Amino acid sequence: MLDVKVLGPGCAKCYALERAARGALEQLLQEQPSLNVRFEHIEDLLAIEQYPVLFTPALVVNEKVVCAGRVPKREEILTWYRQALGVPSGN
Repeated sequence: MLDVKVLGPGCAKCYALERAARGALEQLLQEQPSLNVRFEHIEDLLAIEQYPVLFTPALVVNEKVVCAGRVPKREEILTWYRQALGVPSGN
């Protein structure tokens, strides 16, 4: 199971992170079609405050903040997904 959350109030960078995160997820699902995934974009500021982030957008994978304050490249996001699943990053 992979639980992915994009934290951000709805700015352009927040949506850019959402697109990158979904793109990486699509690539991962091609490799692992039976993977169960939950994807959520949280825009509510009170809900965002529940996570240890000072800047948005932020990416949370399996309840761990992996990135905040920037939009990472799709390949970097894919690495975080694989790490969360315990899959070697070379695969």
